[in-house]
Amino acid sequence: MKSKTHCIGILTSGGDCPGLNAAIRGIVKTATSQYDMQVIGILDGFRGLVENRTRPLLYAEVSGILTEGGTILGTSRDKPRKMVMGGEEMDMTAAAVRNAHRLGIDCLVCLGGGGTQKNALHMHEAGGLNVLTLPKTIDNDVPETDTSFGFDTAMNIATEAIDRLHTTASSHQRLMVCEIMGHNAGWLALGSGVAGGADVILIPEIPYDLNLVSEFIRARRRSGRRFSILAVAEGAISKDEARSAKGKKEKEKEKEREKEREKEKEKEGERVKKSDTTRIVLPEFEEPMASRLARELQHCTGIEARMTSLGHVQRGGAPSPADRLLCTRLGAKAAELLAEGVYNVMVAVKSGKCEPVDLKKVVAAKKKTVPTDHPWIQAARLVGTSFGDV
Repeated sequence: MKSKTHCIGILTSGGDCPGLNAAIRGIVKTATSQYDMQVIGILDGFRGLVENRTRPLLYAEVSGILTEGGTILGTSRDKPRKMVMGGEEMDMTAAAVRNAHRLGIDCLVCLGGGGTQKNALHMHEAGGLNVLTLPKTIDNDVPETDTSFGFDTAMNIATEAIDRLHTTASSHQRLMVCEIMGHNAGWLALGSGVAGGADVILIPEIPYDLNLVSEFIRARRRSGRRFSILAVAEGAISKDEARSAKGKKEKEKEKEREKEREKEKEKEGERVKKSDTTRIVLPEFEEPMASRLARELQHCTGIEARMTSLGHVQRGGAPSPADRLLCTRLGAKAAELLAEGVYNVMVAVKSGKCEPVDLKKVVAAKKKTVPTDHPWIQAARLVGTSFGDV
């Protein structure tokens, strides 16, 4: 088959994630060996395209990277339309598109999460550049796809951590609160919590009642189970916090508007002066949610509590076999679609198959959160797991 695409650029954007190299390998090997495409690697995300930092990606160069974590191309969170250059925020979309055309790129392949999908669509709509994306995130919250690569590996890591916490918790008869990534979506905490046998799972989609969680733990104690494991998503919130969420959002919007006003004043050369009573030199310390929860539960139950935050450990290391397989399939399908001249889509997983989804549809959709009637939740409830709501 003669390819309709002759040259592609590949970049990885957003946070690092297990499977990025496996996906790069899948694209490059298929594109070069099956369709005789030229592949250009763009370093450090969209910033590399703006600054014209690239490297050729040949078949031999991607051999052996299937099992490696991270990304051989490097990554960044820079947005083309809001990129800091020389200390100033600038729209560098036009520069990025010019460099892509100068390199002879027919389509820019972007590997990333929800923000990357939006940035890729912006490159197409504002600059006319053809794009194609792959869904990457350990949070598993990219819409219009059943799963995203990196999620399975992160879930394995979090599950192993919970497994290990069991021995310490049982030896010392403690409450162990394990904080797991996931600001707005609880997939990772839910999956690893169920797989690791956590007694309590708290996720953003199901606001919890501290009194109910405390009573559940005390009931376990009375029945002879002297320790409890809690898997808690970063974004888990109490019922009281959920009720005041609307007010918080309004405050956040006002803060953003204030920041914009200050930026405008600075651009005009005005110096914004604030008294010591209104300006804090050092950022206000915010106690991590899981730490606060552990302290509150210790107070309510009288049981010694400890908190562990996995943090970026969940992002690192070699991808799991499932992610390697998924990335190879997504990468190969991406190259196949490029050869057919299919652009401006995300390669999604639908009912086990890799297929294109219009990128506009992906960007317009809300983040994929956990349905409260999801089978994982139903199974967890049946085996006696508490979500702090009943």
